[in-house]
Amino acid sequence: MRKMIPLILGMDPGLEVVGTAMDGLFALKKIALLRPDVVTLDIDMPRMDGLETLRRIRTEFGTPTLMVSSLSKRDAELTFQALELGAFDYVTKPQDAISLHINEIGDELIAKVKAAAEHGRAGRGTTPVVRLVVPPPPKTARTSPARSAERVLAIGISTGGPNALSCLLPLLPKDFPAGILIVQHMPEGFTGMFAARLNSLCGIEVKEAQDGDLVLPGRALLAQGNRHLKVKQLPMGTIAVLSDAPHVCGHRPSADVLFRSVAAEYGAQATGLIMTGMGNDGAEGIGEIRARGGATIAQNAESCVVFGMPKAAIENGHIMHTLALEKLGDFLIRHFSAKEVLHGAEH
Repeated sequence: MRKMIPLILGMDPGLEVVGTAMDGLFALKKIALLRPDVVTLDIDMPRMDGLETLRRIRTEFGTPTLMVSSLSKRDAELTFQALELGAFDYVTKPQDAISLHINEIGDELIAKVKAAAEHGRAGRGTTPVVRLVVPPPPKTARTSPARSAERVLAIGISTGGPNALSCLLPLLPKDFPAGILIVQHMPEGFTGMFAARLNSLCGIEVKEAQDGDLVLPGRALLAQGNRHLKVKQLPMGTIAVLSDAPHVCGHRPSADVLFRSVAAEYGAQATGLIMTGMGNDGAEGIGEIRARGGATIAQNAESCVVFGMPKAAIENGHIMHTLALEKLGDFLIRHFSAKEVLHGAEH
């Protein structure tokens, strides 16, 4: 990996690899000497592991750091810890990283290194943009409502998403009146663990979506890695439908697929929320929610780790409300308590 990553990054003329290090201790010395714009950091290293190295980088240098993780359950857990410590984002190694399949992560790695550099130039460093302290809800048994949700909130999110969702979802009460559907760009094997982490923080129920799951008030369904999430209204209620259809906007799951599905099934009772992330996934699909009378919301630039996805939707003219992350919880509670869709602009 230490040999392959410089080769991949060196393919882009806008990037220069100024050094490599065999472990965390050497890395800290080289960062002090070379002062790079971005660091890529493995989780598993001798002498000083990735998490301790990340803590030191954050404290001593503030350099945006991109974690390089395997797809193992252990590394997935450590990756989430790294994001909580302030890592900018992560990329996952192919399972056979010693082969030429390492090139499969090339485009993603280059794009994320460039985004991390821009993040650093904006003065945000490695610190999460917003850290809300929310008392953990009492863990009492939840009684699922008998009827499926009549209104739905669909969320599309990517880079910076784990921290942003960890800030937003705990603000929603257990009796939140709408169903919630989430596309977070995340690899297969990570989403189940991420849903469980969110569920431990929230009053609402959060689970990884399975085929046939009912869309219920106060329940959030997180799209599985590598599968699109759609909904279908049936006599028994609205259910989640998972799909292996081709990637859309380079992603599976795709926010565009989710937004178009909820627009078709829920019409004016759908609300779309597009949050921090690279690229333009969701920018067109959220427009279909608005065209059918639903409400559309974007996270603002100042509270995004990367403003790409919300910016694209705003520039397309599809967004009615633009709000900071820390204001979204209260807005959504008021919005779904209202009998009619809240129209107009709010910033």
